[in-house]
Amino acid sequence: MCDGWVGVNTMRTNSLVVRAIQLNDFPTFETYHTIRTEVPYGNLRSRIDVLLSGPDVPDCYIEIKNATLAYGEIAAFPDAVTTRGQKHLHELIAMVGQGFRAVMVYVVQRSECKRFQPADTIDPTYGTLLREANKAGVEMIAIQTQVTYQGMNLLNPIPVEL
Repeated sequence: MCDGWVGVNTMRTNSLVVRAIQLNDFPTFETYHTIRTEVPYGNLRSRIDVLLSGPDVPDCYIEIKNATLAYGEIAAFPDAVTTRGQKHLHELIAMVGQGFRAVMVYVVQRSECKRFQPADTIDPTYGTLLREANKAGVEMIAIQTQVTYQGMNLLNPIPVEL
């Protein structure tokens, strides 16, 4: 049972992550100086949520997903079969194969969740692809948030369990 608010505005998650990158709240991205959003890329005609570039580092492709499903203290994604999400994972795997950096960021819009897992019972194909992406070198980040009447704040990274 949830004791707090649950955020469902998927557009808000992207802007929160971009703002956190701009403020250097993600140390893993501090070497990048240019942030672009909704950039077309890949063979499957996708748009990446965030593309980072900087001197002497490979471009970094970041896909952001909004995770609202919870099983107790475990956040899960997706909450429905997502062929679009599967496509994004294929694209990120391809980017890593071309020598770029690729990152999946799951913004967990529930403060009670302490870990993140793929929702294999809902979309087993997505779970399988997520594990393949991880093995291929796609990085995984899950961020806990605090959702209140006034808005939403990113809190802490939580473990991604594959």
